[in-house]
Amino acid sequence: MEDERDIEEIRRRRLLELQARLEEQRRQEELRRQYEIQKRLALQQILAPEARSRLANIRTARPEFAEQIELQLIQLAQSGRLTSQITDAQLREILRRLQERKRNIRIRRA
Repeated sequence: MEDERDIEEIRRRRLLELQARLEEQRRQEELRRQYEIQKRLALQQILAPEARSRLANIRTARPEFAEQIELQLIQLAQSGRLTSQITDAQLREILRRLQERKRNIRIRRA
């Protein structure tokens, strides 16, 4: 009889642990969703529609790169260094500069 109670207590604890984990996962997912909404709203203010479209295309091909650019643009806006919306031409220039910087890295072996 005592074994049955112990087993039932273990099952109850296990169920509570699983419920707590599930609740934590839901909370984390909600936080991620809110973060993405805030990021999207910030980018709508920072980027002109054509630039947003270009960034969406980049996100399809290179999601990590697009995420990096988005975060940098948001940081610039938050620090007050952006005075107007970034146009598609300006975004292309930013991307071109980033590509040049990446290409100039050379490794020479001795």
